[in-house]
Amino acid sequence: MHHRIAGVRLSRTSAHRKALFSNLIAALFTHERIRTTDAKAKETRRLAERTITWARRVSDVLGKKPDRRSIDESARVVHAIRMARRVVRDRGAVVKLFDELAPRYFGRQGGYTRIVKLPQRPGDAAPMALLELMPEEGGAVAKPAGKGEKAEKGAPATGKDEKATKGTKAQAKGAEKPAAKKAPKK
Repeated sequence: MHHRIAGVRLSRTSAHRKALFSNLIAALFTHERIRTTDAKAKETRRLAERTITWARRVSDVLGKKPDRRSIDESARVVHAIRMARRVVRDRGAVVKLFDELAPRYFGRQGGYTRIVKLPQRPGDAAPMALLELMPEEGGAVAKPAGKGEKAEKGAPATGKDEKATKGTKAQAKGAEKPAAKKAPKK
């Protein structure tokens, strides 16, 4: 029986599991969306939301300059950073968490991420999911498309899709190019 035991094992040792989730959460905070298996996405979501909550609780204090904070406020910030660093070992991801993500979710009481189901992985038919951070409440945040995904409407294209976007921008300005006709095969 599996009563009162939180989390999933994923056929890994505890050290391997901690490292896996630390890396997944760091990638989520850095890129704001990751593509992974459904089971990993659900467990990563649980840990990521808890970590964002630690940062969100001190985001009112983070708005103040460090020399203007009281001793108690400074202690709260240090404690929150240490709690976040227990889960996420990437310093850059933690900095982004406290500088950008915590103020974004200041008014939100949870539900910072969403899981979108994707088609099965071709190799082993594993159920896949897209775990992404929710956009700001004021407006949608345009995010680049990941590997094998189509860009959302209004989202800036990156990488290989950038060439196609440049042609679209030129057409939008009125500088349309005549379409080249393909010769029929003989």
